[in-house]
Amino acid sequence: MLDLIEPRRDRMIREITTDSPEETIAFGRSLIELLAPPKLVLLRGDLGAGKTTLVKGIAAGFDAADPEDVTSPTFTLVHEYRGPKVTVYHIDLYRIDTQRELDTLALDDLRADKSILLVEWGEKFPRFVREREVEIALDRETETRRKISVVS
Repeated sequence: MLDLIEPRRDRMIREITTDSPEETIAFGRSLIELLAPPKLVLLRGDLGAGKTTLVKGIAAGFDAADPEDVTSPTFTLVHEYRGPKVTVYHIDLYRIDTQRELDTLALDDLRADKSILLVEWGEKFPRFVREREVEIALDRETETRRKISVVS
């Protein structure tokens, strides 16, 4: 079970359970109004929780990428998906351990009026916890079932 950062009173929590990768992608597509740019979003969940699957839906919802073109940025650290109105950045900080390593990514340069930063493992750095506008936590319940909590 994931521990969510305690939401402020002015934040809303939405929870859903999906029973397949396709449902997780569809839920990602449904979030585009909530994620209207500019936005910094923390994606929380253990390895294999479905974060990249959710990003497939978000990127598709913004016409930035087809779901099959979205892959995990575990080794490249940042993937960029350019849509006609929005650029989606999928960022994975799993392998980043120090502020110096983080600074080399120049993530501040990616923040723009038409960009969304979807940051995996951002909770490792207090700055991202403070600056996030939305937090999405995924909890793997079975091989295909995911509990997804959105705090906005």
